[in-house]
Amino acid sequence: MSLPSLALHKIWMEQCAATENIRQRFGLENALDYLIGEKLFSFVTASEQHPDFAAELPAFVAEIRRLFTAAQIHEYLLYLERTKFLAPPEPDLEMGDDEAEEEPWLENPTLGAEELLRFPRIRQLLQQ
Repeated sequence: MSLPSLALHKIWMEQCAATENIRQRFGLENALDYLIGEKLFSFVTASEQHPDFAAELPAFVAEIRRLFTAAQIHEYLLYLERTKFLAPPEPDLEMGDDEAEEEPWLENPTLGAEELLRFPRIRQLLQQ
């Protein structure tokens, strides 16, 4: 199946629309995880390499700020900071070492550093 007729750099519009359904079906935290924790981080990464994505970034951020209150965004960013960026991963005592799923950036220090550096930029974009 091919992507919709939207250009790839405009896919954020569909992702924002999907967020409303995610919020209704699975709750606020899942909607924030999807749109900010997953899609915005990916979009910012793409915007660093592709001018079309960079040009769309302000509109994407504005739509996120329309979908969520400033307080919801602020709390979510604090949550990300505490659980993903500043806290060491907690071992899952029920899983063996061979079974544990890790974030790809935990295995690759370069990806981890890039994500860590990207976080303050995303915070600044969302809290302007």
